[in-house]
Amino acid sequence: MSDWASIALRFGVYMDLMLLFGVALFGLYSLKGRERVSGAVLPFRSIVAGTAALGVLVSVASMVMMASAMSGELDLAELRPHIEMMVVETDVGRAWVVRIIVLVFGGLAMMLNQRAPGFSLLVAAIAGGIALASLAWSGHGAMDEGVRRFWHFSTDILHLLAAGAWLGALVAFAWMARRDTLQTEESIKLLARTVTGFESVGALTVVVIAVTGVVNYLFIVGPKFDVLLLSTYGKLLIIKVMLFAGMLVLAALNRFHLGPRLERSLREGKYRMAANALRRSVLIELSTAFLIVGLVAWLGTLSPEIEIAPL
Repeated sequence: MSDWASIALRFGVYMDLMLLFGVALFGLYSLKGRERVSGAVLPFRSIVAGTAALGVLVSVASMVMMASAMSGELDLAELRPHIEMMVVETDVGRAWVVRIIVLVFGGLAMMLNQRAPGFSLLVAAIAGGIALASLAWSGHGAMDEGVRRFWHFSTDILHLLAAGAWLGALVAFAWMARRDTLQTEESIKLLARTVTGFESVGALTVVVIAVTGVVNYLFIVGPKFDVLLLSTYGKLLIIKVMLFAGMLVLAALNRFHLGPRLERSLREGKYRMAANALRRSVLIELSTAFLIVGLVAWLGTLSPEIEIAPL
């Protein structure tokens, strides 16, 4: 399988599990009571159950691809013993098994959404968090040992969870800000409330992403910066940091300008322009997040070593 196919599959796994965790978590901290029922505000059954099912499929594809890359086999029948060996005898295989199990539980939890919406989202968020954390065993931290391995895994997992929480919130805001949704004052009030209420969670996710990102860089590369300009890994990392900085600017704009502007416009009865401005900002921020996840998928296939041109 080509490098680009590998990157695309990694992107699909990351995006899917982040959405499962982040959207379910958003329903817990931003919505109340019957707002958590699928369809009342967000289509939780479609998003959560859909990402859980898709997560199983892309995880199976990822395991097949990994076994093929390590064994050199392309025929599925020949690959079977290699897959069984990886699942049973390796840490990444055991993490994969845990991921599959919790994804099934997360998807089934949506069957309880109508009767116990809060509980169903709690189960889905926990399942999504565990599934997302399992990706750390496929990252650079798997190369470490002992105490260093523990701390590298810890920062990787925190980084993934914080990124998933942010991405899930952006998808939720984008859904709530759709043009055909913002037709009533109640829907706009709900959007304004959730955007304003995201302040604490958003600040926490930004701090966690920034701190764990720096720590992960030190674990992978060390306290040196020549790699940033002399390798593909470093150049992509610089682009990722610049996009993240752009997301911070947009997030601050949403929280401190567009959100309060929407609340003021509600009181004045003229909220269309403010709602449209917030929608555009959220969509730009979400598009930037997709690019960052794509870069993360690419970075996971690269070595941070400096590339020396041949003489």
